[in-house]
Amino acid sequence: MTDSPPADDRSPRATWSCRWCAARSGEVVLDLGRQPAADRFPSVGETEPDPLHELRMVLCGRCGLAQLEDDPTGAEEPRGVEPVALVEQAQDAVADLVAAGWVAAGSRVTEYGSPHGGSWLGPVAAAVPAVTIVGDGVADLVIDSLGLMHEPDVRAAWDRRVGRLAPDGVLALHVHPLSTILRDGTWNALRHGHYAYFSLTVLVAMARSSGLVPVGLWDYPLYGGTQVLTLARHGSRPAAAATAAERVVAELTLDVRSGVCRAEALRDLDRHVGASTTALRAWLDAQPGPVVGYGAASRAVALLAAAGVTSSDVEVVVDASPAKRGRAMPGRADGRVPIVGPEELDRLRPDRVLLLVPDLLDEVRQAYPQVEQHGGRWVVAEPEPRVVPPLTGS
Repeated sequence: MTDSPPADDRSPRATWSCRWCAARSGEVVLDLGRQPAADRFPSVGETEPDPLHELRMVLCGRCGLAQLEDDPTGAEEPRGVEPVALVEQAQDAVADLVAAGWVAAGSRVTEYGSPHGGSWLGPVAAAVPAVTIVGDGVADLVIDSLGLMHEPDVRAAWDRRVGRLAPDGVLALHVHPLSTILRDGTWNALRHGHYAYFSLTVLVAMARSSGLVPVGLWDYPLYGGTQVLTLARHGSRPAAAATAAERVVAELTLDVRSGVCRAEALRDLDRHVGASTTALRAWLDAQPGPVVGYGAASRAVALLAAAGVTSSDVEVVVDASPAKRGRAMPGRADGRVPIVGPEELDRLRPDRVLLLVPDLLDEVRQAYPQVEQHGGRWVVAEPEPRVVPPLTGS
């Protein structure tokens, strides 16, 4: 880094300002040190070391937004294959939006997507064929599936979305709430390219500052628990706002109890860093030889790097994405783990497959039954390695 180090390890860098309210008062609540960029997967033959960058989460002292302190990486993650769980959640969320009346025949719909959220436009068109997908101008339904967190300037991105709303339009925000991250200790949600970590408390405050009120809130199981919050202009949907109010108040109370806007509560994530990396390191050291990994996801980069994992521990990482073939997981140049296609599971017949994306468990067991048929076992890597009992008949 070119800037002078902060006065102490809880002070953000001197040039930092909040991505929402522009305040300059904040506190570092999670510091993962210098890490390789989670969206840069080097070529297998690359010999240069991966550039390392500070990776720290700051909690704004004014508005309570948890955010990435800085991101000098600018790399673009190779597009992965959408997991079945992600596709199913999009379908479920669209069904809920349709049932609530937020999308109907003739509705104008637009979307702000992300590398991880999957597109909801296909499910919308399938559920209500008479909708109009608009690229510009106002819309009756503005969808954001995990997109806002990928915006460096949160305020400007928010204003763009709100500015697209028709007078009685609805903004549907799909988020991985900070309360879930804190509850589950998923510290590796912090990564370059993820600029903001929204609590419901902060989102509701952001909405109110723009004259919006909650008109719906739904929960889904993806990533340990995600939410879709729907917002409309104050007074445009009075019945829906009244119905949603009690549920939202209850969730805001849970936010207070969990401490999503308190630095001392969020610093508990640091405890999970040590627990999960120590457990992974111990499990790998106990294996008779290198294992096979599955899921070359950005969330796995910090876990592997923090645990000091190299190709002597994990021989290869299998991934379904053709865009990641011929690449490797970021890490030590002398021990990068290559990324290979699923066909390697048949050739290698691994005894243990370390699953780096827990949400994929049901999907991969169905897609690759040969792992268990050959006597191998799936091992979920997070929060600590857990061997999955075999299916009956495996």
